[in-house]
Amino acid sequence: MIKIGITGQNGFVGSSLYNTLGLFPEEFQRIDFHKEFFENSGQMDDFVKQCDVIVHLAAMNRHPDPEVIYENNMGLVKKLTDSLERTGSTAHVLFSSSSQEERDNLYGKSKKEGRELLAKWAKSNGGKFGGMIIPNVFGPFGQPNYNSFIATFCHKLTHGENPVIDHDGEVKLIYVGDLVQEIIRQIRTGETNEEYSVPHKITIKVSEVLSKLENFKKLYFDGGEIPELKTDFDYQLFNTFRCYFDLKNHYPVKFTQHTDPRGAFVEVIRLGIGGQCSFSTTVPGITRGNHFHTRKIERFAVIKGKALIQLRKIDTDEVLDYYLDGAEPAYVDMPIWYTHNIKNIGEEDLYTIFWINEPYNPEDADTYFVEV
Repeated sequence: MIKIGITGQNGFVGSSLYNTLGLFPEEFQRIDFHKEFFENSGQMDDFVKQCDVIVHLAAMNRHPDPEVIYENNMGLVKKLTDSLERTGSTAHVLFSSSSQEERDNLYGKSKKEGRELLAKWAKSNGGKFGGMIIPNVFGPFGQPNYNSFIATFCHKLTHGENPVIDHDGEVKLIYVGDLVQEIIRQIRTGETNEEYSVPHKITIKVSEVLSKLENFKKLYFDGGEIPELKTDFDYQLFNTFRCYFDLKNHYPVKFTQHTDPRGAFVEVIRLGIGGQCSFSTTVPGITRGNHFHTRKIERFAVIKGKALIQLRKIDTDEVLDYYLDGAEPAYVDMPIWYTHNIKNIGEEDLYTIFWINEPYNPEDADTYFVEV
């Protein structure tokens, strides 16, 4: 069992890493970190002493005064190295630096000097060190106007605003899930590498990203249609986009019913991709689901009966309740990392159509059971 602590545990990359490590409870034990530890040497030392691996992600990315960024980031590294030395730790420390090391700015300088300081500690104290130079990271739950221009674009498009491109250059990107897998690989191998450039997955112009997101808005956000997704990047960008909806108010989405003397017709889903479509009946009082996915796209469409669909992001306590009635057929789509269920709250059988973008594979189910 490897004991792992993450500074910046609640941040964009930190929360993704923390949650992913939780999928391997037989292999990893997560040692909780709180930012207040930096201000209390006793708590910091207690944290450090418990860890076999420390992933140092805590940092300031943006501030009107670059000097504040530099002093803050160097201060955090210094507090970590001081604690490592006080406790005699020989932990494996992984540090997230940035491709901005190459640029002439104080953020890049703080990252480079912080990496070098931790490398020096490892050499002098018998620790292991990995200095990861990371390209631009994007993915679900990034903070708009802070973590990524993609987070900003997604938030604006789903909240009635129009994104503006300041500079239409090419960017090198890595999906947060791919970065997390790279960090886990380094934890497992125990590699020591003072300066390791994490490979980017795609190079693309900012305007091309915006064009894809605007297409997602038109087809999916406004029209409920699953767009054509040709590449891994398309899937990653689409799952990122879906996480910026105002979920409380967006769902359930009512279908358009076409009625005539014969009865009614409803189009349940229009697809630019394939997948698996299923039909279920659920007897009164029974709940299905209570699981989450990390990559799959899923839709629950209630066509008969009364249902309660619940969603909860797995690292939060807030539960979102959606009440659906087959008299007005509607659907709810499941964001990744949200555990979800559906319960028959009526007095007759509940009829539900389920669509998911990939057929069920028991060897790679991407289905993790957690109560909502």
